[in-house]
Amino acid sequence: MLIGQEITVIGGGIGGLAAALALARRGAAVTVLEQAPAITEVGAGIQISPNGWRVLQALGVAEAVAATSPRSQAVRLRDFRRGAEVFAMPLSRPDQPWHLVHRADLVAALAGAAAEAGVALRLGTRVAAVEPGPMGTALRLADGTTETHGLTIAADGLHSPARAALNPKSRAFFTGQVAWRCTIPADTPLAPEAHVFMGPGRHLVRYPLRDRRLVNVVAVEERDGWAAEGWHHRDDPRHLARAFTDFCPEVGDLLAQATEVYLWGLFRHPVAPVWHDPRLALLGDAAHPTLPFLAQGANMALEDAYVLARCLAEDPDTRAGLARYAALRRPRCARIVQAATDNATNYHLRPGPLRFAAHSALRLAQRVAPHAVAAKFDWVHRHDVTA
Repeated sequence: MLIGQEITVIGGGIGGLAAALALARRGAAVTVLEQAPAITEVGAGIQISPNGWRVLQALGVAEAVAATSPRSQAVRLRDFRRGAEVFAMPLSRPDQPWHLVHRADLVAALAGAAAEAGVALRLGTRVAAVEPGPMGTALRLADGTTETHGLTIAADGLHSPARAALNPKSRAFFTGQVAWRCTIPADTPLAPEAHVFMGPGRHLVRYPLRDRRLVNVVAVEERDGWAAEGWHHRDDPRHLARAFTDFCPEVGDLLAQATEVYLWGLFRHPVAPVWHDPRLALLGDAAHPTLPFLAQGANMALEDAYVLARCLAEDPDTRAGLARYAALRRPRCARIVQAATDNATNYHLRPGPLRFAAHSALRLAQRVAPHAVAAKFDWVHRHDVTA
C-alpha cells in the first residue's frame, strides 16, 4: 500500500516524473531529486507510440501533450538518392494513437501534473553515489553530504549510481554508429508523418513538432571513429551536412538550415541483471538503455513508471511489489532492446543484391498488405500496461 508512504525518486526526466506522478496519484508522499537547477529538457523530438500514449492517458496528461503534438499518420521509408518512397506504414488506426512530441513539452506536462499531485521537487541536487541498505538507501550528494532515504526509485539515466550499486560493473561497447540531432524551423508545415531516408551506412529521420512549426532531425552514420556518449555534445552543422551530401535535394535543403547540432556516439549497454533490492529500484535507462532504432526509449520508461506504481500499490509488502515489477518488466524490455539493436542495420543496406531484394519486398508488401509490416511490431505497440 502507498497511502502516506515516503518515496524518493532520483531524476526529473520523463521516467522519473512519470513515476513520481503515478506514485503520488496512489497516495504516496513523493520527493524528486533533480541535479539540474531547473526542470528543462533538450530540444529534441520523440515518438510516443500507442503503448506509451496509454500511460499518458492513464496519468491524465495526454490531452495537454496532444495540444502541441501532431498525431502521426504514417512512417514513410524513402530512398536516399532520389527520395522515392519505398514503403509507407499507415498509423491511422483510431485505437492506436501515435504522437510526435517535443521532449520539453512532455516534461512540462508531467512536471505540472506532478506538482498538482503534491510531488515535492528538489532542484540542484545531484546524487553522486548510492548505498542500498535494509533500512533505507544512503545517498551521497555532490556537495559531500549524505542523506538516508526510504524507498528510492532511480530514474537517473545511463550512468546511474544506483545501477552501479546494485550490479557488477558492465562494459558498454561502441556500435560503430554516431547520431546527430537538431530541430529546424519549418518554412511550411510538414505532413504529420515520420520520413526515413535510407542510404548506404547512413539514414536520416525527420518529422514535425509543435503544431508542425519545427522539424525534428535525427541522422545516423556508421563510422570507425567513436564519439562521446550523451545528448549534450555540440557539433559543427557542416559536419552533418557533409555526411549526407549525396542524399536527395530535400535532405540537403533541410540540413542547410541547421544552426545548432548535437552529436553523440551510440553504445550498446546490457540490460541490468539486478533491478532492485528491498528499498531501491531502477527505472528507464538506468535499467535498460536502448538504441534509438525502435523509438521506444521514452515509451519504455513510461511503461516502467506505471507498472512500478501499480505493483507497489497492489502489494502490501514493498519487497514483493518490487520483485513483481522487475519480473513483469525485465523480459519485455530485454526483448525491445534486442529488437532495436537488430533494426539498426535495416536502414543502412548498401547498393547490391541484398538492398535490391529488401526494397523489392517492401514495395510488394506496400501493394499487397501494407499493415503487415506494422503488425510485426504489434507486440511492442499494442501492449497496454494500464489494462
